[in-house]
Parts: sequence; C-alpha cells; structure tokens
Amino acid sequence: MYQVETVGKEQYVLGEGPYYDPRYGRLSWVDIEGKKVWYIRDGRKVAIDVQQRVGAAIPLAGDDGFALAMEDGMYTYRNGQIAQVVDLKNVYKEYWRSNDAKADALGRIWFGASVMDDHDPEGNLYLYANGNVACKVAGTKISNGMAWSSDKKHFYFSDSAEHAVYVFDYDEKTAAISNRRVLFEITDGVPDGMTIDAEDNLWVAIWGGSRVEKRSGATGELLDEVHLPAKQVSSCCFGDEDLRTLYITSAQVGLDGEFDGCLFRCRTNVQGVAPDYCVFS
Repeated sequence: MYQVETVGKEQYVLGEGPYYDPRYGRLSWVDIEGKKVWYIRDGRKVAIDVQQRVGAAIPLAGDDGFALAMEDGMYTYRNGQIAQVVDLKNVYKEYWRSNDAKADALGRIWFGASVMDDHDPEGNLYLYANGNVACKVAGTKISNGMAWSSDKKHFYFSDSAEHAVYVFDYDEKTAAISNRRVLFEITDGVPDGMTIDAEDNLWVAIWGGSRVEKRSGATGELLDEVHLPAKQVSSCCFGDEDLRTLYITSAQVGLDGEFDGCLFRCRTNVQGVAPDYCVFS
C-alpha cells in the first residue's frame, strides 16, 4: 500500500505534465485550463502565466527554461520571456490545441493535438525535429502519454479515447515508429499520461479511475496500483534526488471533491529515469 500525500493544498483546474529536472532539483507541471506553468525550486513555488492553454512544459537542454506546447504553436520560456518557435496554425484545426508532449533522447519533441470545447475527440501525434513538423500517428482521439524503453527499441503511447496503450517498434536514429499493437486496454477509466521506471515498467495515470497503474512494458500485465483520493488522475513522473518519489497530477474540472485537482506524491520501491531535454534547432 502506497502512502499518498498532497504537495500543497492548491487544486488545479487541469493539472498535467509533471517533470522533475534533477539538474536543478525542480518539479514542474502545467494547469492546462488555468493557462499556467508551475514549478517548485529551492522550496519556492512559482506560477508562470502563459495566456494560452498549455499542454506541456518540457525542460530545455542547456538552460533552465522550458519548451511550451500551446494552443497555436511551440514556444520557449527563458528568463521571463515567451517566444514562439513553431507556428502550428496551419497544422492544427482551429479548435485543436497541444496536449501532452515529451522530448526524446535526441531532443526532438513529440506532441499530441486534442480538441477544445465540445468537439468530438480527434487529433494527431506529431514530431518536431530539424525545423520540421511531421505527423507520426494520424487519427488519434485524445493523444496522451508517451515513453521509450531503455534500449530505445520501443515507443509507448496512450490514446485516451481508445482506452488503450499502444507499443511500437522504434528506430531512435530516424524516429520511425512501426508495427503498432495494443499493449493493454483499460475498461475502468481512461489511460492518460505516463512515465517509465528503470526496470522498463510503465506507470499510467487512469483518468476517471482514481489511480495510477504499474504495467509491464513487455507484456502489459498489471503489476501494482497507486490509489488516490482524486478521480481525474492525469499524469505522473518520478522525482527527488533518488528518483523514487512518484509525483502525480490530477484535475478538478467538473468536480468539487476536497482533493480533486491536487498534486500528489508517494514513495516507491523502484527508481525512475531522468527526463530527456528539448533541443530546438
């Protein structure tokens, strides 16, 4: 049984995208609907108002800034300044926005599109590399969590509205993904954001399911669960100096429970992996 506690009392409208950056001992996350990036560093909590829905804030290589996946493009945040790097208005439909995003080991950005407002779920998974945007998985419903195996031969991806986590064969040099197959499906809730541990097991947030599931990256077998006092669990990452604390985001949107939308943490008996950092070319 995991001992779960809140990190502060704040409740975020749509908490998502936690990252722990061991270079600075910094934990960061976003509130998509609150249009803010949050981080805790040296015991101080900071909110960055970005004026748009922000799906993810990926730590940058080389400095303590962020790459921001926003409604109409990819941006950087450095030294208090936000600058657009990639204009996505000709890539996205007018009612799409960026959702979850991660850098791979070579610093390329993988990012998904999701809908705003009351449109039916749709979107694609994209890759930004070498100044170009390419569609990697077309026709996704709610593009969400991503992870890579330690040998960089497999890519994991959750399409929330399909209630499935998929695994692909992965070529790190070319970023090619192929041989898509279902690793596992979720019937009691929706697979959302995810992280991977040093043993190549996935930790997947279950939206609507009040839990994080630990799953085998090889077989999809359910290995363990972390139960939370919040229904809409959205994502997770490993953090702290030893990378054994699981940080978990949740969403308050549409709910009024005491802990809905809180940021949580719990100690685990496994070690996570440090995040990859974004390199803008």
